[in-house]
Amino acid sequence: MAKIGITETVLRDAHQSLIATRMRTDEFSDILEKMDKIGYYSLECWGGATFDTCLRFLDEDPWDRLRLIRKKCSNTKLQMLFRGQNMLGYRHYSDEVVDYFVKKSIDNGIDILRIFDALNDVRNLQTAINAAKKYGGHVQAAISYTTGPVFDIQYYCNYAKQLEDAGVDSICIKDMAGLLTPYGTYDLVKAIKETVKVPIQLHSHYTSGLASMVHLKGVEAGVDVIDTAISPLAMGTSHPATESMVAAFQGTEYDTGLDIKALTEIRDYFNPLREKYLESGLLDPKMLGVDANTLLYQVPGGMLSNLVSQLKQAGKADKLEEVLKEVPRVREDSGYPPLVTPTSQIVGTQSAFNIILGERYKMVTKEFKDLVAGKYGKTPCDINPEFRKKIVGDDAIIDCRPADLITDTVDSFKNEINEFYEQEEDILSYAQFGQVAVKFFEKRRDKKYGLDSKHDDIESKVHPV
Repeated sequence: MAKIGITETVLRDAHQSLIATRMRTDEFSDILEKMDKIGYYSLECWGGATFDTCLRFLDEDPWDRLRLIRKKCSNTKLQMLFRGQNMLGYRHYSDEVVDYFVKKSIDNGIDILRIFDALNDVRNLQTAINAAKKYGGHVQAAISYTTGPVFDIQYYCNYAKQLEDAGVDSICIKDMAGLLTPYGTYDLVKAIKETVKVPIQLHSHYTSGLASMVHLKGVEAGVDVIDTAISPLAMGTSHPATESMVAAFQGTEYDTGLDIKALTEIRDYFNPLREKYLESGLLDPKMLGVDANTLLYQVPGGMLSNLVSQLKQAGKADKLEEVLKEVPRVREDSGYPPLVTPTSQIVGTQSAFNIILGERYKMVTKEFKDLVAGKYGKTPCDINPEFRKKIVGDDAIIDCRPADLITDTVDSFKNEINEFYEQEEDILSYAQFGQVAVKFFEKRRDKKYGLDSKHDDIESKVHPV
């Protein structure tokens, strides 16, 4: 067996999981050249919530961040997380806009696009897959892993085969909530490796305390690459520690080939940042512990923090346990969607409303209604027709690919921001984040002309993946 590849997540998913994606570019830019020499399979450094957070909270251009990383990491493949037809936003976009975003991501330095759909609906991935191949990117399709009545090994093998047939270059098993168990992983990976010929990557969060064992058994079963995080931003709701996994495989047939002494330099750089985040309160010590409840309620760490915040705002913090018990029931009602952005927020918010209002579905959010109506795609399980009627009423049910009904054009978005337009990429920032992007453009313009920005801060929101 060839050596195991390591994808380092500290520049994206690790800080997204632990500090709501608040790491600034200037906080990590000085270590990039040393990271480039480590020999990682790839650096996951963009996509997910990084784009939103740069614009919304950090007053940074996410495209500038990507270009800087590319400049300083010329030897290492750069990887991003891409939400299929949602791109990096929270709704579906037209094929034209998706194609353009993929092109610009690759033009600015992305090598590997990890593309996933919250419902595992391959129709929502095909446009992004075709675009990435057209523009010379490596297409890694991700399986959103979850548990439930239909989610057996056969389900995942069938989906993996659909992805391979769609033309992907590799497949990632994306365990966003830390639900995989070691021996279950071994059986799953064995079966998928027997079903498809493309390489398999494994991504698991440490939330339930199992991820390092999951990685070990996954590698023994034939996984080619694993996701890890340098130790100061590892564990908890993040990933297994890079140094620990490298040490675990050292001297075996799975040796990663990475130098632990070289990794220590990376660790030493990020360690003071960890302390800074702890002192500032950005890093909540609770996020670093093990939460075995995730195995019961299947709630990812980021979704849990959102629920706690919603309940506190409503003065109902004491209702958390009831809401967590309601989540699996709402998920069953809505066709067992895997809980990952945006479905995690949709199911979580509806569960909170059901408990806070004292009556199930007394009030239904627009997003939950859209999910039940098929506007996000086909759910893994069929939804009870009576329940669907109760939620959707007389509105149309969408059976086609949702993007077939969307007519957004690149030119229409461009025309709306003529006043602020400085680069082609601005069109895509605006298309996905609207007024959040406009406020960023205004601040950028004011800074350029030496003016003081006088804009209200945008209400704080966390959109984890």
